[in-house]
Amino acid sequence: MFGTLMLLVGPALGFRLLGALGVGRFSTWRTAAAHGLAVMLTVTATTHFIGSGATAMPGHGDMAAMVPPFVPWAHTMVYLTGVLELLGAVGLVLAATRPAAGFGLAVLFSLMLPANVYAAVEGVVFNGGAATPLWFRVPLQVLFIAVALWAAVDDRGPALTGGAATPRHPALQR
Repeated sequence: MFGTLMLLVGPALGFRLLGALGVGRFSTWRTAAAHGLAVMLTVTATTHFIGSGATAMPGHGDMAAMVPPFVPWAHTMVYLTGVLELLGAVGLVLAATRPAAGFGLAVLFSLMLPANVYAAVEGVVFNGGAATPLWFRVPLQVLFIAVALWAAVDDRGPALTGGAATPRHPALQR
């Protein structure tokens, strides 16, 4: 799970560094964090489709093991969440879809929280390693929810003219 955190933090810092070096797309922390979350989701989503033990990351079987027994069709749910994570990653990269993607991912992460709690409480292991403790899993999931919600908000604020928001020209979108 620490590796997953680094998959968010490392790219976000890298994108923000690019912004500091003049790449306008990454001129704000919010946009850099949205792209960092997209990188993390792309990597973690791919693990939903590969066999366990194939990489250093957990695989499909590991993910299915963490689905609580009250959720039907564990393997199908793992595939579905992988697809939703990939769609969310694409949505975060595109400025026009970033708000919907951020809110949608916050809902997805919230719905996935019981699986993280179950995996910690039941000691579900990933790739044969030790189970990640609950004290780390839950705050990490809350962090993902917070970053997704933060990414969903336009950091430029509304452009107001005469009390009404004015549409922005597409070329000005990030």
